[in-house]
Amino acid sequence: MNLAAYSPPAGAGEILGLLAWCATAAGVAGLLIVGINMAIQLNRGEPGEGAAHFRGIFFVTLGCLVASSAGPLVAALGDLSLLGP
Repeated sequence: MNLAAYSPPAGAGEILGLLAWCATAAGVAGLLIVGINMAIQLNRGEPGEGAAHFRGIFFVTLGCLVASSAGPLVAALGDLSLLGP
């Protein structure tokens, strides 16, 4: 039994591009929010406070990396048709 190959709609590339731009904007906003939190809590002086800020930066950067790699990953995988034996 052969299944038909999946062909994405014509606007799939545009949607991936839009999602990449939105992920970039969300990443910039996330880094700004972490930076604002660092500036607000500068004089609080709790030990280990820097690790919490760098953890926030790490998660924002990791999210941007995952979101921005979606388009190239889809392009690299190519045809993902499900062909039976």
